[in-house]
Amino acid sequence: MARGVKKIKMTSQAHYAYSASSATVKPDQPLTFEVEEWLPATSKEDKEKGVFWLLQTNDRKTILYRVRGKEFQSSFNKKLCGSYSYYLEASLSGKRDFKNSAGLYINGYTKPLIVKSEWRAEPEGSDIRKKPIAYGDVVYLWLETEGLNGDYISIEVYNNRSYVFDDTLMVKKSRIKVKEGEALYKIGDTNLWMSKVVNITDNEEFYIKVKNSKGQYILDANNDAIHARFLRAKNEMSSNVAKVSENMSPTKVFKPEVNAERFEPCRFNKLILTIPNVKDGKIETKPKTIFDNGKNLTNVKNIKERIFRSIYFKFNDYSISPVSQKVLNNILGFLLEHPGTKIEMNGFACVIGKEEYNLKLSQKRGDAVKDFFVKGGLDGDRIYSIGKGEYNIQDPDDYDKRNEEVYLDARRVDIAFNFDNHDANSIVVKTILPSSPKSVILDIENFEVKDCYRDKNKHENKIVINSPDAEVFNGSGSSVNFKAQSALAKYNPAPLQYIWPRYNLLEGVKGNGIDAAAIYNVHIHSCRYYSNKKNPTVKIKAYPDIKWTLKFFLNLTNDLAVTWKDQPASKHKELQKKAGKIGAENRWKQKDASFGFSLKAEWDINSSGSFGRNEELKQEYEKKFKKLFSLFSSIGDMSRGITKKTGGQIRNIGFKGVPIIFAIKPPNLDIQGIWFLEKLDNKLGTNVDISFNATPLIGLEMTIDLLCLVVGGVAGAFTGGTGAKPAMELYGVLKDVMNTGVDIGDDDFGFKASADVYIDLVISSTITTKVGFKFNTVGKAKDSKFALEATNTLKVEIKAGMWVKAEANLIIVKVEGYFEMSASGSAAITFGHGVNYDDKGLYYRPKLGFDGIIAEYVVKGKVGLSSKKTILWGGTPSSDNEDIIAQDKVLLVEPFDVIKSLEENFDFDANIPLITNP
Repeated sequence: MARGVKKIKMTSQAHYAYSASSATVKPDQPLTFEVEEWLPATSKEDKEKGVFWLLQTNDRKTILYRVRGKEFQSSFNKKLCGSYSYYLEASLSGKRDFKNSAGLYINGYTKPLIVKSEWRAEPEGSDIRKKPIAYGDVVYLWLETEGLNGDYISIEVYNNRSYVFDDTLMVKKSRIKVKEGEALYKIGDTNLWMSKVVNITDNEEFYIKVKNSKGQYILDANNDAIHARFLRAKNEMSSNVAKVSENMSPTKVFKPEVNAERFEPCRFNKLILTIPNVKDGKIETKPKTIFDNGKNLTNVKNIKERIFRSIYFKFNDYSISPVSQKVLNNILGFLLEHPGTKIEMNGFACVIGKEEYNLKLSQKRGDAVKDFFVKGGLDGDRIYSIGKGEYNIQDPDDYDKRNEEVYLDARRVDIAFNFDNHDANSIVVKTILPSSPKSVILDIENFEVKDCYRDKNKHENKIVINSPDAEVFNGSGSSVNFKAQSALAKYNPAPLQYIWPRYNLLEGVKGNGIDAAAIYNVHIHSCRYYSNKKNPTVKIKAYPDIKWTLKFFLNLTNDLAVTWKDQPASKHKELQKKAGKIGAENRWKQKDASFGFSLKAEWDINSSGSFGRNEELKQEYEKKFKKLFSLFSSIGDMSRGITKKTGGQIRNIGFKGVPIIFAIKPPNLDIQGIWFLEKLDNKLGTNVDISFNATPLIGLEMTIDLLCLVVGGVAGAFTGGTGAKPAMELYGVLKDVMNTGVDIGDDDFGFKASADVYIDLVISSTITTKVGFKFNTVGKAKDSKFALEATNTLKVEIKAGMWVKAEANLIIVKVEGYFEMSASGSAAITFGHGVNYDDKGLYYRPKLGFDGIIAEYVVKGKVGLSSKKTILWGGTPSSDNEDIIAQDKVLLVEPFDVIKSLEENFDFDANIPLITNP
């Protein structure tokens, strides 16, 4: 039973007409063909390995192109459209099947057009329309067409006389063949035109019109029927003898398809690399195909190399032996996939016999090889065969032997052709590796070198891998396992030369570092790909996995502004000390600050994502900075404006005389930069993450004496002893009496106690800012991440308690006192930027608003002050009772525009001009 392809089909829909044996397709559309039906004996393995696709002339004598694969993908350009049909066939063996009609005849259709037209002096010459000819000169008309491939056209040559008379028809030429979209016609009778020109001048102009086989004029893209404007002729005769006018085959200058899949049996098909790579802080290991039948190669070079192969014959014989047939089939397969290669064949014979006979025998041997190639589908026009006759042996000793062994080498045909040495830039694989050796696996698919074309220095199944220090592998096979690591030493004490991880600064010149990669050169060579043994096929560039973190912080020590109202004398000393520091900074024009930095390197990552090595350089300082004063003085001005405004707000809502403290907290700033190598879209770049943090950028803290606040408007009872005391009296006892001290106890056991009872509402509001910018140096701008966060936090806190200062030999008085209360508050900071435009120009204006503070509070009290002999304000101690002293919701601070308030209080304009109109 037969095996092979029974029928193919077109799977794409780019056709006008389609049948089991033919298809008319649309131009410039992807076409895909595959096997539809197999002959009965075809095995599953045969079906899986792919077939040879043979594109042939419509007479099936010549194979125009051969390629292997499960599918055949192509397209018809408009030049190839026309009546001419190509025959496409699929074959398991690579040979044509003349018994079964398994293929398709394919042609394309598009509107017929004349795309370009030229007059030439030589078939391959340039356009001569700028220089006039003489009558009698031979000229060549070249046309580039669409939709006319395989058609016969006719031309009409006209003399342009439209400015005086009607144009004159000079000559008609018919049956001009269009081949592969081009026509080249030799016109040898221009001497006859001279007599047909009416009132001839020294500068006559000629053009053509083109008709199809139906007699219709063919237009150009501008719907013009006139082409080849203008051939100019001077009033001069160069020759009165007419030459033959005839069709010429347009000359094709072949350029190899450097990225096409190639046939050569000396080959490898795929390279699959399994290599560790650091990504997202972990090591990942995935196999990746880095080479797949020549796809996506870069800078492919086709350096011509002369290939010589020889086949040998028996004495007085020109038949091709089975051994020679195998050699010729390999060469044929190569030549079918290299349609531009010319073949030279020289036949030889030994010196036995007559010289004339041997000359004919050598020619027959060359013709036998040519016939083998032509029967195999090779275009015979590509083959030049000549019999050289006897091959003279120069050594007289050998000449005298006259035996079969000596003359065997002379009975041969030498086949020579140009091989486009297929070489490309090395495949560069960039990866990130730790300092410890990691396993790398390279798998090579279908590495075959038995049929290498080279006579000398043939390719071998040999794999050599060189590391920066030594050879890490030298052997053969289809899979290689070797170790690789970065150039950064695991125990480097201070890896500052890799501060920019892609470069080694210590090995640079004039401060410019060199590439920090450890390079592993992989040599795998074949005729099909990477035939040049000097150039590595793969370069593995292993970069260090080092991660750098740079931190810098700057903290101001003192508050920016402190002010207070109606505070008791016991608080003055502490507040004056704070205010004194601020005043001193203003006099010195420098700020108390602490700052520091650290630079940390981490490298040699393991499978769990932890670094095996790290080194850190760290320093901290405390100093007074004069230069920083001007930077922060404006913030200090703003701080004083805020305290003034908020203080006025408190007084305006009826709390005059209430003890209150305002403090503006200084900025705490830190900058952090992290950078390390990371692959993005298979490109290696430096990942940079920069952040600026201000915690806070500015903070406002208000402390209000709630005990005093509630006394002003609340009358209530407080249980202590046997009677109820008004809140005002309670406040008087606690603040006036106890702050000055009271004697408790008797002569034997007693002490003088001084107590300060407080209930403070502390309200703090801070603005914190975080600016982050993250990008990869090989990424696109749209992939960069920018974050600006401006947040505010409001903290409302009740602080309550009692300070007791006492001196005694023996404390016999038990003092108890505490206040329990709850409070909640809300406030917001409006923070942002604004851009305003008016007649004066474009202005930037910062926005900073305070949205007010509303606080709810509940004050509960439970107090007992007693001793064995004395009650503080008389009476008898009662049981522990708990009462609500005060409960209310109050607007503590009204909303206000901070920027506007500053403008009013300090008489300045916050608008910053960006563009000023004249």
